[in-house]
Amino acid sequence: MATPHKYKTLGGTGIGDFRDRGSKFLAYAYPIQTVQDVKDKLQALKKEHPKAVHHCFAWRIGNDGMQFRASDDGEPSGSAGKPILGQIDSLELTNTLVVVVRYFGGSLLGVPGLINAYKTATLQSLENIPKIEKWVEALYEFSFDYPAMGEVLYILKQNESTIYKQDLQLFCIVNAGIPVHLAEACVAKLTEIRGLTHKPIS
Repeated sequence: MATPHKYKTLGGTGIGDFRDRGSKFLAYAYPIQTVQDVKDKLQALKKEHPKAVHHCFAWRIGNDGMQFRASDDGEPSGSAGKPILGQIDSLELTNTLVVVVRYFGGSLLGVPGLINAYKTATLQSLENIPKIEKWVEALYEFSFDYPAMGEVLYILKQNESTIYKQDLQLFCIVNAGIPVHLAEACVAKLTEIRGLTHKPIS
């Protein structure tokens, strides 16, 4: 098991492809940070597969086990989202999203058939991706003037932070994840920089 300060997630993205009686189940696995990431990935897949009948998914975020969702997207209750989440949980993963896109093949598979299809496609998408341990992070947005950039990035690097987004113009914005056990001291040091403002990202 991961230490309380660390969690297990995906080291990349993966794809699974399962077929049964003409129906196609394409599974896409992603490492994610926020619920907004989930929305963005879902939107992109719906654009990519506009003719698919279902976009079922499950995700889990955070280390407390409280933030998760499973969606059957029109499939019989419990036949899609739950089996997808079950595979994520059986590998003890968090900050993970799996979306399974279904193209209907003309034959009804029944609930047991659907559970098997969603489970198998999900497992295929997850099994070949390297699993990594990462620090549990507190997410912040920092805003500052361009001359402070070197100092801000140096402090973040010193504290093993992950930069998720940076907009380095005359006025800079950086979204970073700071390991929870280092966050308080790191933010205190950053706020000593003149003109720097920060806010937590939920």
